[in-house]
Amino acid sequence: MAAKRKETPQQPELPIDGPKPDAQGNGQNPMHVTAELVETAPPHPFVPGNIESALHRRVDRNFLDYASYVIRDRAIPNLSDGLKPVQRRILWTLHEKDAGHFIKVNTIAGATMQYHPHGDASIMDALVVLTNKRFVIEGQGNFGNLFTGDAAAAGRYIECRLTDLARQELFNDEITDFVPSYDGRSKEPVTLPSKLPLLLMLGTEGIAVGMAARILPHNFPELLQAQIAILKKQPFKVLPDFQTGGLMDAREYRDGAGQIQVRAKIKIKDDSTVVIKEIPPTTTTESLIASIEDASRKGKIKVKSLNDFTAGEPEIEVRAAGGVSAEQLVDALYAFTDCEVTIASRLVVVRENRPVEMTVSEVLRHNTEQLVATLKRELELKERKLEQELHFKTLVRLFVEKRIYKEIEQARTSEAVVAAVREGFRPHRRQMHRDLTDEDIDMLLGIKIRRISLFDINQHLEEMEKVKAALEQTRQYLKNVTKYALAHLEVLLEKYGPLYPRLTKSSRYDEVDAREVAFKSFKVAYDRESGYIGHKVSGEEFKCDCTKFDKWLMVFKDGHYKVSELPEKMFVGPDLVYAAVPERDRVMTVAYTNRDATYLKRFTFGGAILDKEYFCIPPKSKILFFEPDTPVKLFIRYKPAAYQKISQQTCKPGDVEVKGPKTRGRQISIKEVGAIASKPPRGWDPEAATTKLEFV
Repeated sequence: MAAKRKETPQQPELPIDGPKPDAQGNGQNPMHVTAELVETAPPHPFVPGNIESALHRRVDRNFLDYASYVIRDRAIPNLSDGLKPVQRRILWTLHEKDAGHFIKVNTIAGATMQYHPHGDASIMDALVVLTNKRFVIEGQGNFGNLFTGDAAAAGRYIECRLTDLARQELFNDEITDFVPSYDGRSKEPVTLPSKLPLLLMLGTEGIAVGMAARILPHNFPELLQAQIAILKKQPFKVLPDFQTGGLMDAREYRDGAGQIQVRAKIKIKDDSTVVIKEIPPTTTTESLIASIEDASRKGKIKVKSLNDFTAGEPEIEVRAAGGVSAEQLVDALYAFTDCEVTIASRLVVVRENRPVEMTVSEVLRHNTEQLVATLKRELELKERKLEQELHFKTLVRLFVEKRIYKEIEQARTSEAVVAAVREGFRPHRRQMHRDLTDEDIDMLLGIKIRRISLFDINQHLEEMEKVKAALEQTRQYLKNVTKYALAHLEVLLEKYGPLYPRLTKSSRYDEVDAREVAFKSFKVAYDRESGYIGHKVSGEEFKCDCTKFDKWLMVFKDGHYKVSELPEKMFVGPDLVYAAVPERDRVMTVAYTNRDATYLKRFTFGGAILDKEYFCIPPKSKILFFEPDTPVKLFIRYKPAAYQKISQQTCKPGDVEVKGPKTRGRQISIKEVGAIASKPPRGWDPEAATTKLEFV
């Protein structure tokens, strides 16, 4: 029998604040959800053990609304104008208050809050960032320092205004679409009619729900050149450009995806001193110095002194310790500090109210299409205005020249006045550009007698000719908007190209292998008496100069061995027979004994998993001799025994083949061995009979 679904009690309806949306969804904060939407949502398929209610459906819907709101209205820039909502609202506020002079930042932040319901802190931060990018906002006062990371002064002490570039290329109120602000009291632009590739000019970062965007800034003149190439249907390529300068390797930058590597610009001052003149993005002189100090403490680099002389531009002087050349120091700085950083790029934008991932080429082509469309709309608007102006000027000329104004003197009512004007223009309809409207009559009746009495027909005709010329030129532009857009871009390039030179130089450099340039700053030793080994141990055995990247191989008397990280101070006991940096293919020579006999073998360790124990001799055996490489001769001394004729022998280990660590080896003797060494051991009798051991 099918399980019967348990009915859940009706949940009380929660109060929902905020205005209801209209048919277009205006006037509604995306965070608000109406009860009707929740209650009419289709029920989910029943799942045993799953609890369904209006509250659950409401939570699901609210989460989706929240995610959509964060993506579209907070974190991800819009493709149309390249701006996040807070940036667009700041620029719109500056446009509304623009009078050419500087305005206090606090004033702009306060005014922007009527559009941006998230407090003044986010507005202030975004305004400072936009100002430091130089393109759209001009600042006066302390807006912080990109190189040192110093914060901007308080908003009451600094001022800002729009740049000329922003005034001319970002705004046109007559072709801008508006929506009500969050409280319905004001109207704000959906997007600005931008004629600039702002998205790639400014660059931005944003973290939304389930996605993130990281768009790198590009060089403005190069973007203009790329747009010109698009209009001419030519190939193009653009690369990122950062205000902090540096050297860039963009081999892995795939049209906005992938990543780039950026290095500081380091100059060699003398044999032991280098100077950092340009720093990578995402770093400051303070963080860069901290990374150098940290690498020095960890023994990765050897630095004698570190001085920061940064003023207007970065200047960090690094002096190497004795025995380290400037060239070695430069390689080490790139390998172990923030003098080289890797920056990933992911170009995510909001297009038609949906987040999409695009390439730089796609964005530039969209910007170029938008530029042509915007210029066409502006030209069409200008054409309508010129036609209207020419029409008005024609009416004024006829009104005065044909003395139509005299015909209204006998009229006694407003209706009679309008009728007299219409009747007066009837014979001159062919000279007019369109029929007379009530708006035209109101304009004519508003002309003052003084203007009529001082009317200069010749000057008026000259003005009409200028309007006709402008109208004709506008119509010519409309016939080939692409050509007009090319001229527009070339003017921008000529005007602003010298102002924004490329700061980050593109170059391909070889990767620095950290292991190759690491300094041997750690002295590892073994103290058999205490049983400790490490670079903080004072001992006499197995001394070795190591780098931070080196691993450590230890072999013990019972034959087990392991590879571990470089130890600081580790207890291993008194049975260590060999310790060194592991070398995969180095030949080892070992002699060991078990209950049956004594064996000799040569082997290589090969690869090993970190901190995993391995054995190089059989269980319950004991190492008698262990030495790297292959000794020329081994001296073997046996323990005294009854009826023993031979008490000592020599052999050549080179006669034993090289195999793996698990091989058994070649038998030396079944006699009990007292000592084996590569030099005559203690108790060796040079006068006693010595035979050479032959391996079978």
